[in-house]
Amino acid sequence: MRSAVRRETLLKIVASASLLAAMAWVTIPANPPFQLCGFHWLTGRPCPLCGLTRALFALAKGQWAAALHFNTLSPLAFAMLFSLFWEGPVRSRLWTAGTAAFAVYGVVRVILGGG
Repeated sequence: MRSAVRRETLLKIVASASLLAAMAWVTIPANPPFQLCGFHWLTGRPCPLCGLTRALFALAKGQWAAALHFNTLSPLAFAMLFSLFWEGPVRSRLWTAGTAAFAVYGVVRVILGGG
């Protein structure tokens, strides 16, 4: 039983490290040639997740200012992403609070048109 728990923990650590390494190694253009967001295509306004991919890759490289420019809630999204590899009540609370934060942020972005 203990070896199964250790193996699972090791797998989570390796998965987290691999994801972080891949995000740090790959560079995504700051100004993509086209928008992938359907909401942005239809409305011309950014959704709560617009810029999040670029922001997460910037965070993995330690480029905090760039990440915050792409999406203000990117540090929260980064924590939420890596919490997927761990169990416990903290992950549940993080996802509940994070989902609420992104909902409010989305409304603000739609109303103000930026962010």
